[in-house]
Amino acid sequence: MLRFLLILIVAVPLAAVDASAQKRRVVFFGDSITELGVKTGGYVTRIGEIAREDGKSDGFEFIGSGIGGNKVYDLYLRVDEDVIKKSPDIVVIFVGVNDVWHKRLLGTGTDFDKFGKFYEALVKKLEAAGIKVVVCTPAVIGERTDFSNDSDGDLNLYSGWIRGFAARNSIGLVDLRKVFLDHNLKNNPENKASGILTTDRVHLNATGNDLVAREMWMVLKEVK
Repeated sequence: MLRFLLILIVAVPLAAVDASAQKRRVVFFGDSITELGVKTGGYVTRIGEIAREDGKSDGFEFIGSGIGGNKVYDLYLRVDEDVIKKSPDIVVIFVGVNDVWHKRLLGTGTDFDKFGKFYEALVKKLEAAGIKVVVCTPAVIGERTDFSNDSDGDLNLYSGWIRGFAARNSIGLVDLRKVFLDHNLKNNPENKASGILTTDRVHLNATGNDLVAREMWMVLKEVK
């Protein structure tokens, strides 16, 4: 009897360790959209809820690493401390809005050729650490569907680069640029600049957070 109890005492903690070890750690890496994503109703929180609804929450751990104002080179500079040290299995890169938006807003931003170079270097650093990568196109800076938002041209250009990069390197892609446009074409008949998926043309409202979460989850759960 004593031997049985000793085996049971040892086995229970080991089972708990094994269950924890089976979880795939996912880090969402980005700007203020991701920084807000960990709050109640944010897209990172919603992914956790959707995973539970799907009966797969035991297999994943979701962590947000977003900082307001970040551009792709900011992510590159902080990837070691803020991501790689967390030993993730998967990293979701969701960046690009500030690289485009800050050109008009602040006279800064990231030139197109530099954007691609930093982005590729960032992905290579993650992959060299044995981490799977999923990339996202930047969604919107304004929700008008007739391409009259002032940054539509650059957003389309940068999103096109991300799509091509993902295809060339067999990397999972969440094409939020396309998803948001498709949603607004159906749900924004008045051609509003915000209020459909965003609160202020950029940051997500409840519907936007849910849409982003569902689109990311569809790709994440298929990553091998």
